[in-house]
Amino acid sequence: MDREALARRNQRLAEERHKPSAKQRLRNGALRLIAKAPNAPQRAKSNRLLIIRPDHLGDMLLTTPAIQAIKRGRPELSIHVLCGPWCAELLANYEEVDRALTLPFPGFGRGGSRGGNSWLLALQSAGKLRRIGYDSAIIMRPDHWWGALVAKLAGISQRIGYDQPGVAPFLTDSRRLEHQHVVEQNLRLAEVLTGKKSGDLIRLEYPLQDEDVDYIDQRLAAWEIAGDKPLICIHAGSGAASKLWTCEKWATVADTVAREYEAAIVLTGASGEAGIVNDIAVRMKSGAGIIAGATSLGQLAALYRRSLAVLGPDSGAMHIAAAVGAPTVTLFGPADPIEFAPWGDRGRHAVVTSDIGCRPCRILEWRDDELENHPCVREIMVEQALDAARGVLGQKSTHYQGIGEG
Repeated sequence: MDREALARRNQRLAEERHKPSAKQRLRNGALRLIAKAPNAPQRAKSNRLLIIRPDHLGDMLLTTPAIQAIKRGRPELSIHVLCGPWCAELLANYEEVDRALTLPFPGFGRGGSRGGNSWLLALQSAGKLRRIGYDSAIIMRPDHWWGALVAKLAGISQRIGYDQPGVAPFLTDSRRLEHQHVVEQNLRLAEVLTGKKSGDLIRLEYPLQDEDVDYIDQRLAAWEIAGDKPLICIHAGSGAASKLWTCEKWATVADTVAREYEAAIVLTGASGEAGIVNDIAVRMKSGAGIIAGATSLGQLAALYRRSLAVLGPDSGAMHIAAAVGAPTVTLFGPADPIEFAPWGDRGRHAVVTSDIGCRPCRILEWRDDELENHPCVREIMVEQALDAARGVLGQKSTHYQGIGEG
């Protein structure tokens, strides 16, 4: 099958995947009926806001500007975030979050975990939330019908979200979903509570702890990487196999930027990505430090702050890098960079894509035997990534202090 025919085939497959199935249509009908039920009795005003975000690290990090905007505009509110256990460590660093409530959201577990009975869990979760008591809830993920259902069952009187099937029937305040960055989408929902636009200068930030910075300094010293040595990080893993580039190409990029910028290379990854990291390392000629599953989130952020740039596919790691001021080069395939590119100055954050016609399909999960037919990331050429890296490496990190800097 030639390339154009493959792209047309993939577009058809994606369109079919995006159409509501018979099961989804039946579910949405049931949700509309449930939404018509009387609201649960209201508790006394609590000044508590519940933000519901079931996603993983990158999406949660992109929610923090909205949380900060709400806290600035409505300082009297106590902000609670209902999140997956995978995001608790992230939220602990934000003083604007008064409480993080963890829940294994159905359908959001990785490694084969899909959660239990979603309807029973909704009833149980709503009961717990009702006992706490909330005045308002924001369902940050546009299509998260389950979160909207829980907010309704919990008796939360104001429910804010996007006008999407399965979600809209439960909302008291809805907004039309626009094709814009997720940070902007989240801020539009925050504006319902603050009554004011947040402006164009919203920064993405990740607060660092001194002990995390000290830990990274010690690790770099153990690798004999001096404090003034340029450092470039590569995080080659991602939560979806369809987003991955080849280890051979990453090794070539790593060797090239190490040589051109006289830089030390550090390969980072989650514990489940050690195989990818080691495969890149053995293919490299220049050598690399390896941190795969050996750091906390804060330590990883401290490492990225020390870096001239961070390179990798679309993943939460790239958003962490952007949040601590490191320039980034992100390879995009099935996801839409208009919505999910690292947030910040475009001159500091390069996006690299192939030109295959089916991109972005917005389908992240394909069967293993189908991955070969979805080459949107694998088709990205080494020179494309290198050109992007050279562009951002001309931009100083907002934190990095290196050779020739005061």
